[in-house]
Amino acid sequence: MAEAALHKISSNKAFEGELIKYKFKSAALGGLDAKFNLFLPSNAAQGKVPVLVYLAGLTCTEDNGAQKGSFLGVASIQGIAILFPDTSPRGAGVEGETDSWDFGVGAGFYLNATNPKFATHYNMLTHITMELPQVLEAAGVPIDFKRQSIFGHSMGGHGALTLYLASKTKQYRSASAFAPIANPTKCPWGKKAFHGYLQGGSEEAANQYDATELITKAKDPVHILIDYGKNDEFYNQGQLLPENFLKAAREAGYDEVQVRVRSHEGYDHSYYFVRPF
Repeated sequence: MAEAALHKISSNKAFEGELIKYKFKSAALGGLDAKFNLFLPSNAAQGKVPVLVYLAGLTCTEDNGAQKGSFLGVASIQGIAILFPDTSPRGAGVEGETDSWDFGVGAGFYLNATNPKFATHYNMLTHITMELPQVLEAAGVPIDFKRQSIFGHSMGGHGALTLYLASKTKQYRSASAFAPIANPTKCPWGKKAFHGYLQGGSEEAANQYDATELITKAKDPVHILIDYGKNDEFYNQGQLLPENFLKAAREAGYDEVQVRVRSHEGYDHSYYFVRPF
């Protein structure tokens, strides 16, 4: 994949570090401009630092986690960078991509589309796992991609779990998820996304894009933490299904140390839930 030039859009000092917004021409997204935010702690001035990749949820952009997540202060103390990609390509002009809030723009589901209608632009898996690290390394940004983990919220929690579990190279050391869509082939959001993006629909998705299916096939040690709120409207509507993931993990032999799923009374699906944990 050709390396694209990074263009700095803005920079803000935060917790003695720097939050930078970049853009570049993304080959993975069909030549469209891709934007992302990157927090670099102050110790990045002395050398490469480890990185957490944060994947946001439906309707979000690269700004939601950076502005609402309350992650930067802790990252600064720990000396960790945080990478905030967008949730989908922007400006593809594909028919139907802006018709609903849970599919298309703002809802890329962190996969590579195989439906020809979307396959040119909707390749968020490649964009996040391959393209962004290559572009940042080519630009000399002081990040050590040999030390990276991934986390996310809602659709982004789905992305964090699936990118972690499906990685053949063990790209990420751990995965954490806030209110993830944990069994998407069994819920309305996932079925809609997979039917639209993938030629094989949910059947194709089960092999790579459903965390519950993936954990049943996993053989290696894992490090997974999931949190969700009992007052989450989407949990109560059956969109998240964390119990399905937990059951599959236990049946696959993963104990509380390797896979931990925690429920929290009273919390909903918003960033008011994300911030305390």
